[in-house]
Amino acid sequence: MRAEAGLARRADCADGAGLARSAEREAAVPVQMELKRIIINEVNDQQVVMLRESEGDRSFPIVIGIFEATSIDRRVKGMPSPRPLTHDLVANTIEQLGGELQDIYISDLRDHTYFAKLRIRKDGELVEVDCRPSDAIALAVTAKVPIYVAEDVLGEACGE
Repeated sequence: MRAEAGLARRADCADGAGLARSAEREAAVPVQMELKRIIINEVNDQQVVMLRESEGDRSFPIVIGIFEATSIDRRVKGMPSPRPLTHDLVANTIEQLGGELQDIYISDLRDHTYFAKLRIRKDGELVEVDCRPSDAIALAVTAKVPIYVAEDVLGEACGE
């Protein structure tokens, strides 16, 4: 699937002028993204979410697990759950502890693996919590917060 994901990245990414890769991923400019599509494949265990630039044409896939794909799909379709799911639990915990999920940030891409952070505002400070991108996206859809990707990560995902 890695080779297929690489081909999909190159096929799905439109040409765009990317910023020079920064030495520090943390200093990278964030690009707001939208959840474009969820592909649930019942034949194998690799589900895909497609993220697309909010104000551009670049998009790329992220392979995720069935639980996260189903959770994201249920939220997008507005399907209620009789009891809180894991992503509801995290959102509720952040709120009950006095924080506010500001956004999620896909900050790094290493060895074909994406890394993300939950960015939580608490007492005027920004707290970043390491997170799998699939969980971060599911939480963003649950809490209705923006999804950001570092420009250099987007450029690398799109083969720029």
